[in-house]
Amino acid sequence: MKVIGSGFGRTGTMSMKAALEQLGFGPCYHMDEVALNKERTEAWYHISQGKPANWQKIFQNYESAVDFPASVLYKEILAAFPEAKVVHTVREPEKWYASTMDTIYLTVGSNVFPKWVQRMVKMFGQWVTMSDTLIWNGLFEGQFENRQRAIEIFNERTEEVKRTVPADQLLVFSVKEGWEPLCQFLGVPVPDTPFPHVNDKKTMRRQLQAARIILRLAPALLVGIIFAIGIVITGLI
Repeated sequence: MKVIGSGFGRTGTMSMKAALEQLGFGPCYHMDEVALNKERTEAWYHISQGKPANWQKIFQNYESAVDFPASVLYKEILAAFPEAKVVHTVREPEKWYASTMDTIYLTVGSNVFPKWVQRMVKMFGQWVTMSDTLIWNGLFEGQFENRQRAIEIFNERTEEVKRTVPADQLLVFSVKEGWEPLCQFLGVPVPDTPFPHVNDKKTMRRQLQAARIILRLAPALLVGIIFAIGIVITGLI
């Protein structure tokens, strides 16, 4: 592990993932690496329940990590990889809160994965529990809907990172700054291509809306499939 991202989700972490991979610090570990992977979800679920983390195994073959859930435990990860550099992505707090509220906060509990899905599919239940425990009820103290307190926590984390990480290992960075400060910090040449800007708010909201529609229709689709199979079997008997 060469680069650890300590910034919150919706601070340009997907753009950072793309940038780090382009600069040769990939693969980069992101929430996307966890969300639909049974083994990774289970590993983070166990961490959220207080079991010790095998960071070497979790980040095997990865050279960097950004976004939740890794950024929640950046101190523990840095202790496991003390030579790594830390990039703390930041954003204007009011815009960060609005973006987070309108996108990833919608993934809390049954908003995306209804209780019947959580009960039937163990991985989804573990992912929801892990996210609630580490992020929404842990990091944000169960008060994310309290805008003032959530923004306070956002700002407090930046100050904590500055106190915790040695100055020569830390870059506080906004993706709006582009390649130069990031490349200088990491000691690599500046690419001749634009800095990547991906996973904007509109795109993510479309993805979440599609997920909710699919899951709401899933029971009816399941009944339809069972009914169709019944007709086929009846016709064969």
